[in-house]
Amino acid sequence: MQTLVICIDRDNDLGEKAKLETPIIGREANVHAAVALGIADPEDSDTNTIFGGIKILDELRAKGADAEIVSFAGDKNVGVISDQKIAEQLEIFLNTNDVKRAIFVSDGAEDETLVPIVQSRMKIDSVKRIVVMQSENLESTYYILKHVFSDPKISQTFFVPLGLAFLIYAIFLLAHYPEGAIIGILAAVGLYMLYRGFGLDDLVALEKERLWDAFLEQRMVFISYTAALITILVATSYGAMEVWKLYSAEGIWYQGILTLVSVFINASVWWYAGALLLANLGKIFDLRMDDKPIYRNVAISLFVIATGLLFWGASTYILATASLSDGIANNPSLALQYFVYSVAVAILIALAGIKYSVSNQASENGNKGRDRRKKKLT
Repeated sequence: MQTLVICIDRDNDLGEKAKLETPIIGREANVHAAVALGIADPEDSDTNTIFGGIKILDELRAKGADAEIVSFAGDKNVGVISDQKIAEQLEIFLNTNDVKRAIFVSDGAEDETLVPIVQSRMKIDSVKRIVVMQSENLESTYYILKHVFSDPKISQTFFVPLGLAFLIYAIFLLAHYPEGAIIGILAAVGLYMLYRGFGLDDLVALEKERLWDAFLEQRMVFISYTAALITILVATSYGAMEVWKLYSAEGIWYQGILTLVSVFINASVWWYAGALLLANLGKIFDLRMDDKPIYRNVAISLFVIATGLLFWGASTYILATASLSDGIANNPSLALQYFVYSVAVAILIALAGIKYSVSNQASENGNKGRDRRKKKLT
């Protein structure tokens, strides 16, 4: 075909509301999809996007152009996951159809973020945005607010911090400690803002999907990741309890923030390292079952151990200088020796991991080169 009219539904309203699978190819199939989505949700703008694409298709065919229409949908978790699904559908479609150029149809700027993905695979002649004209009554403040807050992406951003603040305040009131409510609220809202600000929601959603796939495929990585998550919760709780003991005894202004952080690290660092090693162990097991190389994961495990040594040595020395360590590490000079030894051993372990990874990478590249030469000879 000469021209492809592409309609994009990034948040998968076609699947979530109309229960349709994409890609939807052809004029009749897209008319049916638009009608089904319009019945399921008359206010969804993706319906107008598909009808707009059909109108463009009819205009092209009326001029004698060889054109077709296809609708792609992503995922309700808008971001990395949805974009990957659309890219995969597009790749499969292009592998079975010879397309020269495309016209990109969307209902707004969010869907148009997919333009570079499509443009990397074919030439785009035009980008058409379908804008629905509303009456003055529908543009009232109440209507706008009602529909803005019914959007999951906006409601989660707005209501979750408020809900966290109210919940934490209620918990502190029940504990008869209202003074700590402000600290708890600021900490929770701050962590949530960092979580959304760094785009970790897309990463977490992607990992959740991978973990669910691992569960369905009965892979060891599901068990190892679950064990790692539980270990992280234990590590955090244990470290927090150690910090609370010191904080409740003397207070933050007496000990200092650095000392409290060092207490948390010293108490929990090997728990966190163990959690990472558990997660990586599951990956190594599955890779071995699939006859795939494991040298990268082995090197990662060595780096985890080296990093744990560095944090343990540094925190031990800080606590020794503050006279908060027990046993032989209570001596600052001896703790300094521990710190120096931990740095030296960590460097040696990291170098061993690098050497192991580089040598196996070179061996793998050599095997691939020999395989390519054999194929050429045959």
